[in-house]
Amino acid sequence: MYAYIARDARGSRVTGRVEAATEQAAAADLSARGLAPVRVEAAAAPAARRGRVSVRRLASSYQQLSDLLRAGVPLLRSLRLLGRGRADPRLGAVWSQVADEVADGSRLADSMARHPRIFPPVQVALIRAGERGSFLEQVLARLGVFLNHQADMRSRVVGNLIYPVILLVGGVLVLVLALIFLVPKFRPHFAKMEIPVATRFLFAISDLFVVWWPIVLPALAALLVAGAVAWRRQRVRRTVAIWKLRIPKVGGMIRSIAVARVTRVLGTLLDNGIPLIQAMQISREAAGHPLLEEAIDRATEAVRGGESLSRPLGESGFFDEDVIEMISVGESANNLPQVLVTIAETMEGRIDRTLAIAVRLMEPLLLLLLAGGVVFIFMALVLPLMSLSSKL
Repeated sequence: MYAYIARDARGSRVTGRVEAATEQAAAADLSARGLAPVRVEAAAAPAARRGRVSVRRLASSYQQLSDLLRAGVPLLRSLRLLGRGRADPRLGAVWSQVADEVADGSRLADSMARHPRIFPPVQVALIRAGERGSFLEQVLARLGVFLNHQADMRSRVVGNLIYPVILLVGGVLVLVLALIFLVPKFRPHFAKMEIPVATRFLFAISDLFVVWWPIVLPALAALLVAGAVAWRRQRVRRTVAIWKLRIPKVGGMIRSIAVARVTRVLGTLLDNGIPLIQAMQISREAAGHPLLEEAIDRATEAVRGGESLSRPLGESGFFDEDVIEMISVGESANNLPQVLVTIAETMEGRIDRTLAIAVRLMEPLLLLLLAGGVVFIFMALVLPLMSLSSKL
């Protein structure tokens, strides 16, 4: 895409953009339209540099590119068609840049690798393998299915957590408003009487929001900044990750999610012709847990030394015994990619069932906690008044 400044037949100044392979081709296109180019330069595409794109949009573009190539459309023309897509202008701008780089002689995978915020290394590695092995259409189709599966998994998790989060936020907001506006109105009634410990505790919490907020808010902000600075240290993240694994039920869920993600990525890479060592190095980036990343590093070194994959993974303690046994059988039967994908599907099914049960238990538990907070406020305020009235 080139931005131009030109003069028409009347000498009026005309500006706009034109799509062409080179700057000279853009100038020739303008001349053919009866415009005299004054300046032609590559147009900046800021939208291509901002953030990430939707996973489903990216999956759809991979599927569309696969369909175009399977129908016999040349690669460069297919990329140009993706660049003209209006469903996501940001993704379209990226595909236009990739098309320009391919037109200049770059490989598709190399061009995509220059946009790491849009195309992760896992996807680039699969594209590179498809280019080298002449099965690019199949790789793109599998990438579309893979990304759609990831999006479905994420949407199920988020969907299961929406109601509990709304319930928690709404309940906490009600309690905070009660501490700010309701509780202080009862304080004058207790000015000349001995109040119980629960009432004093309630008034102390209310004072944090009403009286001491100029101190509390900066203190909370300082704690958040200190936490953000500490989180940048690898040692802190590793310590927090270890403690998360020790939480009952939650630790097992975190471990299962990380293992399912790694086994699916590793199985997909191996199924598309990526060598085992390279596939393990790429799947390490999808682990999302420092302990699992360390286990994959040790397993990679062991495999590079001629050992099997199952033994070092089993020694890490991150994988269950049945998973290690399936990996060992897959290595022996020479069908490791299919076994890894099967493991991922099995574990994802367990995760879905566990999340569904946890959400069902979470909803009544949150209701009980919020009801307990309301009852505590009521008892701490009303019981002393009832006691005083009975004495009178």
